[in-house]
Amino acid sequence: MKRHSEQQYLNLLKEALIKGYRKVDRGTGDASYSLFGRQMHFDLSQGFPLLTTKKVYWKGVVHELYWFMSGQSNIKYLVDNNVHIWDDYPFKIYNLKSKNEKGKKLTKVEFIEKIRTDNKFAKKWGELPRIYGELWRRWPTSAKASAGKPTKKRTIDQLSWAINEVIDDPNCHNAIVNSWNPEYLYTMARFQDTSHFPICHNMYQLNVIEGKLCLQLYQRSADLFLGVPFNIASYALLTLIIAKITGYKPGTFVHTFGDVHIYEIHLDQVKEQLKRKPRPFPNIKFTRDFKSIDNFNPEYLELINYNPHSPIKAALSVSGGYYK
Repeated sequence: MKRHSEQQYLNLLKEALIKGYRKVDRGTGDASYSLFGRQMHFDLSQGFPLLTTKKVYWKGVVHELYWFMSGQSNIKYLVDNNVHIWDDYPFKIYNLKSKNEKGKKLTKVEFIEKIRTDNKFAKKWGELPRIYGELWRRWPTSAKASAGKPTKKRTIDQLSWAINEVIDDPNCHNAIVNSWNPEYLYTMARFQDTSHFPICHNMYQLNVIEGKLCLQLYQRSADLFLGVPFNIASYALLTLIIAKITGYKPGTFVHTFGDVHIYEIHLDQVKEQLKRKPRPFPNIKFTRDFKSIDNFNPEYLELINYNPHSPIKAALSVSGGYYK
C-alpha cells in the first residue's frame, strides 16, 4: 500500500518533537525545537496537498497567495476579505511610530477597523514594504540614467519573467523568484531601510520535467505546526496556477527547509495532531480560463472533496524579526 504523502509532514513533526535542538529566539524569548535541512515531495497529480490531519485555513491560503501574486504590499486587501494573518506587523509598527509621534494609541481591533474603513489611514499604516508581493513583482533597483543622474527607480517583475522564461525555454535552469534582499535585512541594511518582519519562504524555482511543471521552494525558517501546512498549500497552488498559464501538466512541488521547528508553545497541539490518521487529499478545479498571472482571480478556484479532521488552535509566535 502506497504511503500517504501527508505522512512526510507527520514524520517531520515527530522528528522535531523527539530530536529537535532547543533554541530560544533573541527578541521574543520563544523557545523552539529545530531541525536543519529537510525536504518533502508532493506529486500534484495525486491530489492537492491541503493537509487533512487538521483543517487548514483555505480562504487565507487563497487570498494571501493572490495578494503576493498581484504584487500588493498593503494589508487592506486582506482586511477587506476578512483575512487577518498579516495584521500583527503593521499594528506593531503603528504603535511604535504613533508613540514616538505622540499620536493616538489604538487597540488592535480599532486599528484593523480603521484600515478597513479609512482609505487614507490604510494607505499610511497598512503598508508592509519589502513584503513578498513587492519583491516578486516590483523588485526595487537603484538604476541610474546614463548621464549619472538618478531616474525613477526601475523595478523588476521576477514572477512574470520566470513564467515567460519557462514558456520560451522549457529546458531553462534559471526561472527563479527570490525574496531575500540583503539591502533590507537585519544589520546588513541601513537602519531606515530595515524590514521589521522576516522573509521566511525566500526563494523558489520553476522547472519542466517530462512535460510537467515543477516548483521547488527553499524556506530558510519554518514554523512546522502553524506555518508549514499553509506554505505547502500556497506553493502547491502557485504551481498549479503557473502550470495552467504555461500549458504544462502539474508536476511535483518540492519543499526544502533550512531551519524547520516546532515552537514550545505548540507541543501539546503537535502531540494531538500526531494521533490522527491522514485522509484522502482534495482536488482543485479551475472554473474559468486565464492566460496570465494578472488574469487570475481567487473566484476561479474550486476546492473539491476536502474532508479534514477538526482544526487545532494555537497561538502565533511572531519571532525572527529585526531587533533594535
